[in-house]
Amino acid sequence: MKTSKKSKSISYAKWGYIFLIPFFTIYIIFSLIPLVSTFYNSFFENYMSGLKQIGPNFVGLENYKTILFDTELPKYAYNTLLIWILGFIPQIIVSMVLALWFTSVRLKLKFTGFFKTVIYMPNLIMAAAFSMLFWTLFSDIGPVNNLLVAMGYEPISFFQNINATRGLVGLMNFLMWFGNTTILLMAGVMGIDSSILEAAQIDGASSWKTFWNVTIPSIKPILVYVFLTSLIGGVQMFDVPQILTNGSGGPDRTSMTMIMYLNKHLFSKNYGLAGALSVILFLITAIISFIIYKNLTEKGPKEKIDSNKKISVKGGGK
Repeated sequence: MKTSKKSKSISYAKWGYIFLIPFFTIYIIFSLIPLVSTFYNSFFENYMSGLKQIGPNFVGLENYKTILFDTELPKYAYNTLLIWILGFIPQIIVSMVLALWFTSVRLKLKFTGFFKTVIYMPNLIMAAAFSMLFWTLFSDIGPVNNLLVAMGYEPISFFQNINATRGLVGLMNFLMWFGNTTILLMAGVMGIDSSILEAAQIDGASSWKTFWNVTIPSIKPILVYVFLTSLIGGVQMFDVPQILTNGSGGPDRTSMTMIMYLNKHLFSKNYGLAGALSVILFLITAIISFIIYKNLTEKGPKEKIDSNKKISVKGGGK
């Protein structure tokens, strides 16, 4: 009697799709549907006038015209850009220096694990708690002003000074995110092939030339990622200046960001204008990110020549 053995083949491909179901479910419910709803509501007049509900009435592009021709919009865009630059420039410089120190074979720093934990800890603190801490420290009767008076100096009203308020917001953004950026840059530096660095040293390249011509090009994808995510976070800056200035964006709305401006419309329940502003911010972020990504990831003339040389060498050998 012959027994036929049927070999059962197990297909593991379907499990990949099954594991993706929770992600797509959450994405559709909490991201895609609200995004489509925002686009839809931006074409309608929908707000509260006292206790009376006006709309929703279809108005086409009127909400977009109202937002774009608002004379205060360039001011809020400038505030957002300036505050982001104040936090990002020291963030990328300090993070790069720390990443090079912690990964340097020549320095052989001790307790690097402890230091990495310490610099990352501010990233774990909620922005609201961070803002309340800075508001307490730099208020008119706070510890910083008490220390200045004890040292014989005049107290400074930080939250009535434009540069001081913007500087504090930028400082908080720097302190909260430089640890995360350091970890990312360290991952990029540690991924560089050590033979490339050794070849540069043998050729007599200085530390600066090695950094500029070897390290920076090698971690370019990480730098692009850090720049883009920081830029998107800067455009969406809200919680720190909102809490620090009690929602006023003071003094004289010089620290009011674009998302704080959006929140004003949401607070007044003017959902049409809020939707239009959200769409405009989405498009601006997408366009800027695309331009930056395209320019930073495009190969320069020297890189193209080097890649062409490699291809010709590989193709010519027999």
